[in-house]
Amino acid sequence: MEKHLSGQNIHYQQILSLALPILVEQTFILGINFFNTALISTAGVAAISAVNMVDSLNILMTTVIIAIATGGTVLVAQYQGNRNPEMVSRSTEQAVSLVPTASFALGLLLILFRDPLLSVLFGNADAEVFHNARLYLLGSVLSYPAYGLYQGAVCCLRGVGRTRPALALSLITNVSYVLINILFIYIFDWGVVGMAIGVNIARLLGATCSLFFLIRLDDMLHFQWRGALKPNLDILKRILYIGIPFAAEQIFFNGGKLLTQTFIVALGTLALTSNAISWSIILILQIPSNTISQVAVTIIGQCMGRRQIQDARKFIRTFVVLSGFSFLLTFLLILPVLKPLIGIFQPPEEIVSEVWNIVVVTALAQPLLWSASFIIPAAIRAAGDAKFSSMVSLFCMWGLRVGCGWLLALPLGFGLMGIYLAMVLEWVIRAVIFLWRLKGNQWYSHHLID
Repeated sequence: MEKHLSGQNIHYQQILSLALPILVEQTFILGINFFNTALISTAGVAAISAVNMVDSLNILMTTVIIAIATGGTVLVAQYQGNRNPEMVSRSTEQAVSLVPTASFALGLLLILFRDPLLSVLFGNADAEVFHNARLYLLGSVLSYPAYGLYQGAVCCLRGVGRTRPALALSLITNVSYVLINILFIYIFDWGVVGMAIGVNIARLLGATCSLFFLIRLDDMLHFQWRGALKPNLDILKRILYIGIPFAAEQIFFNGGKLLTQTFIVALGTLALTSNAISWSIILILQIPSNTISQVAVTIIGQCMGRRQIQDARKFIRTFVVLSGFSFLLTFLLILPVLKPLIGIFQPPEEIVSEVWNIVVVTALAQPLLWSASFIIPAAIRAAGDAKFSSMVSLFCMWGLRVGCGWLLALPLGFGLMGIYLAMVLEWVIRAVIFLWRLKGNQWYSHHLID
């Protein structure tokens, strides 16, 4: 621990205290997503297919929101490492005002183009599925500004290493979401309408609590709402220097995933259901590694604020290795209960074996490939190397996952499994490129702060 998880100014106990709340939060969030998918499955195949379709679009938009907020995380982390509390406060104020504003703009765009967008992406879906998708998309979009305010606050808290209040805010938002969904979906039987209402109430509660915490309870970020209402162009430019390339990367990446969703629509409603169930389980396998990825942004950001390059390199290598071991351990724990886990979703019998095969194939590829593909770009982005990772994501997603996914799934007849095989191929290329980037010195040549 001392050798691999400690540096000149960062001790392994600090990293563990940073990681454990994030791990709890990730476990809780993905557990809730798993539970909500299982809960909406009680409303029928049309409901789960509609929610899965729209959530592909929601994930695209929310990752853009998180990407902009991550610009705030990186800037706050680097100023924290540079021991500049005044700029930590000013950066927090600008991030907390910028992220919900961008979220509102994204939501307005989706509302204006809701029907044409759904028709282009999912026009071949069954009529009942399409109707449910329209309702759920509208409800989801209305919650974006509240989600942006919550994310802006939480990401800045992570930037200074305050993961416990971030965890508390996350628990408030997500526990309320589960309880409301149980009431509206299971008891009132409102289906996708109940889920849409629930996400709005839960995110509004999370945003309100986040703002209250920053103004009344926080003693480190020193947030002032008057400062948040006055744009600081220099700070905003620094946040967007990281946020815009990362947002573009998320658009390329999740836009490609969204396009592959249209291939799945062409395979039929059962394929949509198989994909929803498979991905819910795969996300559980990724909980520890997603935690490591978030920790990497804070730790590498603080290292770069002090210009401690050797520490940054050491931490990145350690995080990649830890991520690989975490995948192996999680898979070994889940494998004996995989079939019962699939059964929670009450799937049609004919898709159970397909879901099992997809999960196993993906899980076997993750330890070596996913870790290098996603931990390294998260880390070098915290060093300011955002444009490179965005360009790589554009090339790999559209050149490999989308193109090969279409080829394998439809013309070559591999079906849904073909899309997942294309995803694994993309991980191979990403891993090679980012390992090569890490060996050089260009990734740390950027100077985000003065």
